[in-house]
Amino acid sequence: MSNPHTSDREKLIVIGNGMVGHCFVEKLIEADGLSRFDVTVFGEEPRAAYDRVHLSEYFSGKSAEDLALTSADDYRAQGIDLHLDDPVIEIDSEAREVVTGNGHRCGYNRLVLATGSYAFVPPIEGRDRDGCLVYRTIEDLDAIRAHAENGRRGVVVGGGLLGLEAANALKNLGLETHVVEFASQLMPAQLDAAGGDMLRRQIEALDVQVHTGKATQLIDVGESHQLRMTFAEGEPLETDLVLFSAGIRPRDQLAREAGIAVGERGGIVVDDQCRTSDPAILAIGECALWNGQVFGLVGPGYAMADVAVKQLTRPDETAAFTGADMSTKLKLLGVEVGSIGDAHARTPGAQTYASINEPDATYKRLVVLEDKLIGAVLVGDTADYDTLLQYALNGLDLPEHPESLIAPAGDGPPVLGPDALPETATICSCHNVTKGGIIEAIDGGCANLGDIKGTTKASTGCGGCAALLKSTVDCELAKRGMEVNTDICEHFPHTRAELYHLVRVGGIRSFGELLERHGRGHGQSLGCEICKPAAASIFASVWNEHVLEPMHQPLQDTNDTYLANMQKDGSYSIVPRVPAGEITAEKLIVLGHVAQKYGLYTKITGGQRIDLFGARKEQLPPIWEELIAAGFETGHAYGKSVRTVKSCVGSTWCRYGVQDSVGMAIHIENRYKGLRSPHKLKFAVSGCTRECAEAQSKDIGVIATENGWNLYVCGNGGMKPRHADLFATDLDDEHLIRYIDRLLMFYIKTADRLQRTSVWLENLEGGLDYLREVVIDDRLGIGAELETQMQAVVDSYQCEWKSTLDDPEKLKRFRSFVNSDAPDDNVLFVEERGQVRPATADEKRERAGHETLAHTMAEEA
Repeated sequence: MSNPHTSDREKLIVIGNGMVGHCFVEKLIEADGLSRFDVTVFGEEPRAAYDRVHLSEYFSGKSAEDLALTSADDYRAQGIDLHLDDPVIEIDSEAREVVTGNGHRCGYNRLVLATGSYAFVPPIEGRDRDGCLVYRTIEDLDAIRAHAENGRRGVVVGGGLLGLEAANALKNLGLETHVVEFASQLMPAQLDAAGGDMLRRQIEALDVQVHTGKATQLIDVGESHQLRMTFAEGEPLETDLVLFSAGIRPRDQLAREAGIAVGERGGIVVDDQCRTSDPAILAIGECALWNGQVFGLVGPGYAMADVAVKQLTRPDETAAFTGADMSTKLKLLGVEVGSIGDAHARTPGAQTYASINEPDATYKRLVVLEDKLIGAVLVGDTADYDTLLQYALNGLDLPEHPESLIAPAGDGPPVLGPDALPETATICSCHNVTKGGIIEAIDGGCANLGDIKGTTKASTGCGGCAALLKSTVDCELAKRGMEVNTDICEHFPHTRAELYHLVRVGGIRSFGELLERHGRGHGQSLGCEICKPAAASIFASVWNEHVLEPMHQPLQDTNDTYLANMQKDGSYSIVPRVPAGEITAEKLIVLGHVAQKYGLYTKITGGQRIDLFGARKEQLPPIWEELIAAGFETGHAYGKSVRTVKSCVGSTWCRYGVQDSVGMAIHIENRYKGLRSPHKLKFAVSGCTRECAEAQSKDIGVIATENGWNLYVCGNGGMKPRHADLFATDLDDEHLIRYIDRLLMFYIKTADRLQRTSVWLENLEGGLDYLREVVIDDRLGIGAELETQMQAVVDSYQCEWKSTLDDPEKLKRFRSFVNSDAPDDNVLFVEERGQVRPATADEKRERAGHETLAHTMAEEA
């Protein structure tokens, strides 16, 4: 091939075309490096660089083309010689040549190693059997999908970040999923013991079984499944697929064989300029060992790529890699996890503050040293991550009481607005974009979030900084008097209210159609965790179709997917509708019979209903079959919808009652049951001003007077309690319902996603007076339209559980296995205080021992 001495430009070879290798090429082009270097890139995979960070989305509909970061044509257009499916197998550092697997020899003046890492497979006997796979490339994912087609169960070996990502992939493929981790907890590198325990409980609640403290010794042929895993202790586990995701190791073999210095435990040794022991060779990314550390995230690799480019193009410039922040925020199997800095509090003198909220399944911990935040752990709720990260990265002074940052109640932590951050604050760690860099981009002509992303690459890596980036951009644009972007997300250039209008006016009934007509992208598989649930809510509010219809189901969250609230122990709750709390003796007997039959915990709620807790997924259909046969309906406790209408006994029984509050509450609940909205809705009706139903703390509150009904609106008793406002007085039944119809539909049309009525009213321009003008005075001329739209919802009501029981395809979702109606015998539950919960590992072993003993005694008898 080419000789380095026959060209005016120096010959530069890049070995590796992963995300970091491609980033190096992009930065080299930006630095006008192609005027100095003749560039050749070798990649061992059959395709050009693609996005490994979002690799798991390949199983949820994204294609290889969707994940692609570039193409051979793009490289060719820049004059770069790209060789795919042709790995370099030798570096001759004396001759300054590389040899490839296809027999090519290519000379170089400078060489950049971006060989990345490989999936570590523990030295387990039988690890090379058919069905033992790794999770690293698109080809690996194709192999996993092929094996999953004929399997029922999959096991991931490794409970770290990559392992849980792999577990999510198996679950998406419909396999019963297990995670086996050698350490005593999940994510031991990022989380403390309490955080790991909370993560485990949440993941097990999602039907993924976790086995910690397990050392796999042998993988052999199975009996009921393809493979059998034997552990150092405990019962073996059979499976159809073993997926190794036990960490990564730097790919340093080429450097090692070429005599380039490597670390004792692997990794190509580099200095602050990413130079190896050979002055002609640099190394970047996961293959590089800097200061005794290998960085397994893409952000540090990008920073190294930037340093390497500057070293090659402007060697006089002081450019150095000085380490990287390894903080992470991500969703693992839908569970939010964040880890910042010294999460394990290993720094001498560090003090910790912790908050555990078991009902909400959240855990938060701060690590503080001398009034500075040096670490944090967040599990179940990462809303405070951006704020805490900025405290840690910028050495900001903590509040007088640091625990207020993770307080479980009240107004929450003081959010650090962009103005409170110095210009040196890192906004995007993947691409090392600072607040100052964003300001520079805006001053350079960027006028919106898309321009900022295109110029700085901020939020185009893992995407974890998206919220902070948007708030920073909005803040800086507002300072300059420029219009602030209110798009719901990057996929739709519209607010939620605008999307509602587009759906209703355009008659749009599916997410794919909405995305194609008004969004950025095509197909059901695209979108994000912001726009998908928002669209699902809008479709339900407008068309009132069953949420488990095939075109709607992928948009739903866990609770709507199973038409039940998932509890922290992995079981589900049964919440029949009991309008106004009025129930017959016969129905009470049915509830008691069902609870006794299935061993459920029963609780009378504050909303005057009887909840049944502890049902397994496969038990939900037969339980609801009995309840519906007795005349019950779904209570929609799982949805963002009308929940309850509480009432006192009113004039029927109470000597103070002036109106039939029970009758009105039943009428209101039956009218609005099933109505989907931006957030949950709770109502109440009191029979007199003594207010026993607490109507003034509800979204809609009705209080009886001698002359009719007083209507109160937009209150709530949540995290930020707010009294409802008196809206209208002495209404007759007709006007009361008319005003509620109009107000609810106006709220649904104009509120933001996940916005309570109280917050909606506080943000509504003109406030309560304007709302009265719209609803009572019909200032906008839409009163009749709002009433018609509400009536359409009322007329199309269906009990979602009754419709589900009548549809065999929908019922398949409640199986333990995708291809069998049988329950999962490996999932054991125990009773505690009348409540069913998953059995612990010790309880499972004890029960297995008892069963074995009983079997032996029976045989002897």
